[in-house]
Amino acid sequence: MLAPAELMRDFVNTLDVESGADELASPAELALWLRERGLAGPLDRAVDDDLTTALALREGLRAALRRQDGGSGGLPLLPLRLAIDPRPRLVAVESGIPGALAVIAAAVTDASWDRLKVCAEITCEWAFIDFSKNRSRSWCSMRVCGNRTKTRAYRARKQGSRRLQASNTDTV
Repeated sequence: MLAPAELMRDFVNTLDVESGADELASPAELALWLRERGLAGPLDRAVDDDLTTALALREGLRAALRRQDGGSGGLPLLPLRLAIDPRPRLVAVESGIPGALAVIAAAVTDASWDRLKVCAEITCEWAFIDFSKNRSRSWCSMRVCGNRTKTRAYRARKQGSRRLQASNTDTV
């Protein structure tokens, strides 16, 4: 089974924001994704309500990883309870698809939560684990998304200085 941060990263990344490709496009695909990660059994079947819950969980986690409020509803209600053994943690109280989704939601209590982020590039929002020493990484890839963001900022500054120069020559 994956480490909690890896599980949440992979779950959030089931939607590629840039291309729109969604690995969870149907209840059957949700059940398959959960089975492949050992979270659901071979006989567990997902229904439309499970898919709706999964998508709400995924987008709630994405919003939380942007360090934003998860929205007015926050994360969906899932079958969880608080266990203290010896430190507090959330545990799933059901099996099947709802229990598997609860396991993903419970992963937020893991100590590596602060290393899990989504890419700051608005067209990407790919989840990644920040292994940098000071936890300051902003992009999933500096070569791709970091470069896009910095190039866009440079062009905006350059265009702003051209407008300023143009307005100065108009007034002279």
